[in-house]
Amino acid sequence: MSGLTRFIQSLDIFSFLATITLACIGILFIYSATYTYTCPYSVYFIKQIIGVGLGIIIYLIFCFIDFRTLCRWGYFIYFFIILLLIFTLIKGTIGMGAQRWIDMKLFKFQPSELAKLFLPPFIVYYLQGERNTHKRTFKTFVPLLVTILISFLLILKQPDLGTALIILISSLILLWCAGLSNKFFVILACISLISAPIFYKCLKPYQQKRIEVFFGAGDQHRERYHVEQSKIAIGSGGIFGKGFLQGTQNRLAFLPERRTDFIFSVLCEEWGFLGATIILLLYVSLILYLFFAIIQIQSFFTQLLALGLLIPIALSIIINLGMVIGLLPVVGIPLPLMTCGISHLWINFAALGWINGIISRRSTSQSSW
Repeated sequence: MSGLTRFIQSLDIFSFLATITLACIGILFIYSATYTYTCPYSVYFIKQIIGVGLGIIIYLIFCFIDFRTLCRWGYFIYFFIILLLIFTLIKGTIGMGAQRWIDMKLFKFQPSELAKLFLPPFIVYYLQGERNTHKRTFKTFVPLLVTILISFLLILKQPDLGTALIILISSLILLWCAGLSNKFFVILACISLISAPIFYKCLKPYQQKRIEVFFGAGDQHRERYHVEQSKIAIGSGGIFGKGFLQGTQNRLAFLPERRTDFIFSVLCEEWGFLGATIILLLYVSLILYLFFAIIQIQSFFTQLLALGLLIPIALSIIINLGMVIGLLPVVGIPLPLMTCGISHLWINFAALGWINGIISRRSTSQSSW
């Protein structure tokens, strides 16, 4: 009992409560997005409740287990994840034109979501093993860059451009924090700009359409339909919203993917500018609180691990919100903790629990890492 008491006392309560609050608000609006008079409690709503309940358990487990042990496990688990990504391309379940899922009968999960969770510990554990051998040079980072590129290409092939970009960008940011030279990023930026037309031609036709829509092309009743309906839902909410279950874009099914990618649009229509502000403040408070807690950590590798877990979540929030208001292309990135779906929900709970465990053990981790 004393061990459990110490664990509860060391738990970072603010980040824990903020995480649960966002997940509960997500449940509320998944209920609204899937509500019908004949079936008020949809299967998606019930699954999300179960998912959040199990997610809280996952959060506490990742918080309870020592983060150094998790990091060591994560390094070896990532090799298995690469195999899962290959298996997904061969035998994965197809849905909405993409082969991203592995069917576990009770639920489907995306191995690409596991990659977001376990790539940071893979990077950190590798670099920690190299710290006493020689000064980190570009040669030190080559195996990591190859692993990141393989992961990016395997996920892109599914196709899942959004997740592939999040993994690529967050991993490169982590390598920059670890000491990869600015010269590499300048060269990479130049190569990316030159090869952008070639990369564009390699994209699937629907992905090309999304980019074209972002630049203003497409008919508002066809290619631009998702974005236009999202903007109408957000704008029509006004200051205080139309009221819970009263959103016309939502209720009349004008808004596509309203329980998944565009859940924030449902919230804006029903809770208005005030509700949207509350959600934004919750996200900003959680991310900034964790960021400032992380930069106070003295151990370099501990800090690097926590940042690696936080960056994909922050990027997903920025991309999803930018997507639903038309500031970024629609790339199918879920809003962390709120979008309907089990895989990304559990991964976000695990990552945030892992970070909580790191923060709560700051005083004991400085010398060992």
